[in-house]
Amino acid sequence: MEPAIVHLEKIISNYTRRLEALSEEAYTHKARPGKWSKKEILGHLVDSAQNNIRRFVVAQYEDTPVILYNQDKWVDLTSYQRYPTRDLLSLWILLNRHIVRILRTMPPGATHRKCFMGPSQPHTLEWVAADYCNHLLHHLHQILDLDPIAYP
Repeated sequence: MEPAIVHLEKIISNYTRRLEALSEEAYTHKARPGKWSKKEILGHLVDSAQNNIRRFVVAQYEDTPVILYNQDKWVDLTSYQRYPTRDLLSLWILLNRHIVRILRTMPPGATHRKCFMGPSQPHTLEWVAADYCNHLLHHLHQILDLDPIAYP
């Protein structure tokens, strides 16, 4: 689990200032109707953090839980487009710091416990942590207009 913990800490450290530097106009601009703004993508990352926190905790005491969420509905129903940007960014930072703490205190044997994240096979918590970092990078690069990072 240590590589995922170190990776997540670096992501928080390396991307926070860049996210803070974006203007409100950049955050709220929608390239096309029906597509998420940068602020809504950040909100999606908040939702992802919350759902992954649940996975990291629940899979430690339940056998192969199913923890899914409808990302479009979560973004729509939480009205991230109207959410104060600085609050949303603070929430993203705090949730990710919280994930680091959860992962750091996870007993070594728990990293091999599994959960379902979708219709496919269950994944180990170690895999979920690494996938979470890849998912973050994919969307952070979208928000910051950096070179795309492929993500399933």
